[in-house]
Amino acid sequence: MDEMEEIFARINGIRQDLPGRDRLRDEATLKELSRRLEVSPDIRRLPAVQALLEDLRGFEPGKRMEAVKAHVNERRDNHLFSLFDASYFPRLSLDYLTYRTLPTDPHLTERYASPTMPVTISGRTEGFGSRVVVALFPENHIDGIQRPDDLIFYFIDKFVERHDRITRRMIDAVMEPGAFPHLRGAPAEVVRQASSWWVRLHEYHHRQGDMPIPDFLSAKKAKPLAGLEELRVDVSSMLVCLDDDRLPSGSALLAYEYILAERLLRYAVEGIPRPNYDAVASQLLFTYLLRHDGIRLREGRIALDPDLPAVLERFLAEIQGIESRIHQAPVEEVRRDLLEFTNDYTDYDPESGDYRHIPFFAEVKQRLGV
Repeated sequence: MDEMEEIFARINGIRQDLPGRDRLRDEATLKELSRRLEVSPDIRRLPAVQALLEDLRGFEPGKRMEAVKAHVNERRDNHLFSLFDASYFPRLSLDYLTYRTLPTDPHLTERYASPTMPVTISGRTEGFGSRVVVALFPENHIDGIQRPDDLIFYFIDKFVERHDRITRRMIDAVMEPGAFPHLRGAPAEVVRQASSWWVRLHEYHHRQGDMPIPDFLSAKKAKPLAGLEELRVDVSSMLVCLDDDRLPSGSALLAYEYILAERLLRYAVEGIPRPNYDAVASQLLFTYLLRHDGIRLREGRIALDPDLPAVLERFLAEIQGIESRIHQAPVEEVRRDLLEFTNDYTDYDPESGDYRHIPFFAEVKQRLGV
């Protein structure tokens, strides 16, 4: 066991003794946590640990974790250590991560700039081992605060694993032969690059448009509108890959196929028994493309129509048209129109007040066991 592995093991021991989320911010909890970190010279000497200790000593609800966020954002090293509390990442608490950055295209990072960090995990404590923890957002720290320049981490190795485990099987099972010619059989390093492109474009487009995130986060936090926002940014990203001739064409086309496959297929089967917001978005995309001849169903398989890019442009224009009304209409009126658009293309059950898997993907989910 090397030095960092030993430190991870000892931090795992400390995190096991932490109380539940309801007491995670208690003064007594933070004081005892600080004591246990400070009594170990090997742990205490690490800059990431020193930053957390500084913030724990003066922690107050509503106060930003300045030392931790500075250590992370300034990339003083490739270590990330904090006390986390995120309802959708329940395994995260006191967790430590070391990472490796990934190369990217210079035009992509300059033209579509965002505080996005696509990385692979080189070492971790237990919380970051959770399959669902594919990203880390600034508000996941116990301060719950995000600023526009705070780094957002995406763990690309988990994206590749998820693609291999689910999306490749779905491509083989539900797509017509010839679909996704660049993506089919692509090696892990190629999928890793496509994933990195996706998350960079994804975060960039969240910050664009008439109702960007985080400015309109509260207006879009409901499940169907959160799903629609995810779809808006992913369709925007796909169209960049098709239209920006300053991007290397082979990599851009692969990224387009990758984003489309993940959004159209894999996300559509998520959520048991009810679809989550990503699944709602994917089912919206499927139904929209089916109605407007962007895709076709032939004997239980999906065929991509040559006019698919034009249909994606039409979809994006409709969403942009609704969101542009925010400059004249109240936010609740625009929210209502966005929700009406979403429900027109999804299987909403008014009795339960929730969404259902549409029959095609419900059958696929059961047949493949994904």
